[in-house]
This record gives sequence, structure tokens and C-alpha cells, in this order.
Amino acid sequence: MSTTLSFLIRDGVSSDIPACLSLDHTYDTEYVWQMRLHEDIDLRQIVFQAERLPRTLEATYPADEHRLRLALPTEECFLVVESRDQHEILGYLTLRSDPVYYQARLQDLVVSRPYRRNRIGTRLLAVARQWARQHELTRITAEVQTPNYPAIQFCQHTGLTFCGFNDHYFPNRDIAIFFTEALR
Repeated sequence: MSTTLSFLIRDGVSSDIPACLSLDHTYDTEYVWQMRLHEDIDLRQIVFQAERLPRTLEATYPADEHRLRLALPTEECFLVVESRDQHEILGYLTLRSDPVYYQARLQDLVVSRPYRRNRIGTRLLAVARQWARQHELTRITAEVQTPNYPAIQFCQHTGLTFCGFNDHYFPNRDIAIFFTEALR
């Protein structure tokens, strides 16, 4: 007999932030996206390739209280997933809007480790897409660190496509890779 996880997605509030930060942000990966840069006088080639690691790497997604607080105003999007029965926070998503270019930047999408593989992330992304459309944004772009192969796979499996990178983008100087989707 399988049990179905019953949850709801709602707007996050400042009192949710401590619970979000206390979630299990770790993930395991056997792959990373390796970037190779080849430069010549008139040619620059950048290649991203999935590289298998010699052993499984356990990493921790960099949760950030400041980033969560920046997503609190009504022109930004902070969603939390809460279990219906125990009112426990299971995950969260932050989306920053850029009204100049009509784009939404997906910065955080976290589901606590024990609740992964229940389609919570997919549902969060669907609600975020709806939020972006309601705010007349035409594109959603996710930023992902190259070692976070599970997030890369999630982006690809949910319809986002690779669209670029930024070297030294994150505070720890990791490379950001971007996945995007037109919303119209």
C-alpha cells in the first residue's frame, strides 16, 4: 500500500524562512558539468560536458537567508510547500522578476531530501510559471551551479533548455549555467 504525500503550495512569509533554511539541502551526484574553454586568435570554443566523478559527491545547496528575504515583496515570488497534515515546510522556491526585460529568474528551488521524487519540485515550478505569466513576464531562466547535476537534470526534464553561462557568478566563484523557457 503506497501513501500519497499531501501538500499545498502557498506564498512564503518571513516566519517561514527559518524552517526553509533548516531543510536538508544536501544532494548526491556522480556527475558534474565540466567546462572547457579553447581560445585561439579568432575562435573561442566553450564546451560543457557531463563528467563522471570517481566517486559519489555529497554537496550542499547554498541556502541564503538574504536571498529568501529579497523574495518577500509582492513583486517577487517566494513559494513554500507545506504538508497538509503536519504543516511542515517541505520545500521552497524563489523567483525574482525583471520587469525591464519581462523575465523571471529562478534562483532557488529546494525540496528537502526526504521528500524528493514526489513531484514537489515539478509542481513548484508549475506554480512559478503561472505566477510569472500573471505578472506579464515572458521568460523564466534558472541559474544552476555546474556541480549540481541533479538540478541540471531537473531543468532539462521540465522543459528548460541550456542558454548560457557566467564564469564566477556565485559568491563562491562557481560557474552558473542558465536554463530558460519562453512562457508564451
